[in-house]
Amino acid sequence: MSKNKKLNSTIKNKALAVVGLGYVGLPLAIEFGKKRNVIGFDISRKRVDQLKNKNDLNLEVSKKEFEQSSNLIITNDIKKIRKCNIFIVTIPTPIDQNNKPDLSLLKKCCGMIGLLIKKNDLIIFESTVYPGTTEEVCVPILEKKSGLYFNKDFFCGYSPERINPGDKKHRISKVMKITSGSTPKVANNVDKLYKEIIKAGTHKAPSIAVAEAAKVIENTQRDVNIALMNEFEMIFNKLNIETKSVLKAARTKWNFLPFEPGLVGGHCIGVDPYYLAFKSIKVGHNPEMIIAGRRINDMMASYVANQIKKLMISKGIDLTEANILIMGVTFKENCPDVRNTKIVELFNRIRKFSSCIDVFDPWANKNEVKSEYGINLIDKPIKDKYEAIVIAVAHDEFKKMSQKQIRSLAKKNHVIYDLKRIINAED
Repeated sequence: MSKNKKLNSTIKNKALAVVGLGYVGLPLAIEFGKKRNVIGFDISRKRVDQLKNKNDLNLEVSKKEFEQSSNLIITNDIKKIRKCNIFIVTIPTPIDQNNKPDLSLLKKCCGMIGLLIKKNDLIIFESTVYPGTTEEVCVPILEKKSGLYFNKDFFCGYSPERINPGDKKHRISKVMKITSGSTPKVANNVDKLYKEIIKAGTHKAPSIAVAEAAKVIENTQRDVNIALMNEFEMIFNKLNIETKSVLKAARTKWNFLPFEPGLVGGHCIGVDPYYLAFKSIKVGHNPEMIIAGRRINDMMASYVANQIKKLMISKGIDLTEANILIMGVTFKENCPDVRNTKIVELFNRIRKFSSCIDVFDPWANKNEVKSEYGINLIDKPIKDKYEAIVIAVAHDEFKKMSQKQIRSLAKKNHVIYDLKRIINAED
């Protein structure tokens, strides 16, 4: 048997656990469950019960896909993953109220896995982190809890997630995967493991730190470009020029980048730049462009609220008595994900000058929005009620509405603020 076949056989015969069954972990576990025996673990009994009933409230996995993943066992019993040899960690890595990396969940998970791992076990991290986190933060915890030595008794890999919530085209198997390992042999094994499910192919990075850095700059690049678009929007508003028309004209050049202005929320683009900035400052470099982009994007909810206020005043609308409709609350279109949605900040900014606000979103879970943000979603908008309508999310349901249908919800004297530009500029 050749060396490569031996490595492949070794990785194929090892028991696999996916730790964390959210937007990242569940699709991953489902795909592996089509190819090999895998245990999906989540600490939430409620989440596990839902998934056992083939019900993914995130709408990322269908019942048919659950049925196709015949080798997947879902559990919240930690004992059931004790015998596993490979642990793929898909734990959220948010930021705190000061925009600093919050690794508390990741550290807790490492502590838990450290009590489970055995000699020659492999731990692969998918969570977005700053370069160096795996070896500087996670490994010491694993060593302390297990009593084992890194790269002698146990090994690590890093393969950043590239999940795009709500995207039915760029599914996990169709997006190229970055892989890496703590030794050359481990890197080969990690790469072979993901090749079992990734049809688009893999890219083996030369080190874990390179893979970590590649992930964090992907979303930082998008954040900076969106910030530039938002600044364009502010300039063109001053010049009384329609931004959508400007972008449409500029895109006729082959190398113009097709970014759009807007609110930047969610679990990645609005978070990852702070991870890179944190590490950058730690090593003595001031990340001016990254911070500038974050500052512009973070202030957009306030900017939009002020624009709405000015428009209403210019139309002679009494702000204190005005009824306002916000269409959409999720952080992106056609997706129920409300994590770090900036629409909530927009709602709070508008509430400072008007308390009569209805929020409608056919995709969002009402109980989740109420629990997380204290906002009661309405069942449907009321005709002839609103002095201002804010189109905040470009759900397909909203795109299908004609301008006449949207205006039918408003009183005769009203303002429409189309944040997502779903109404033609000419209209």
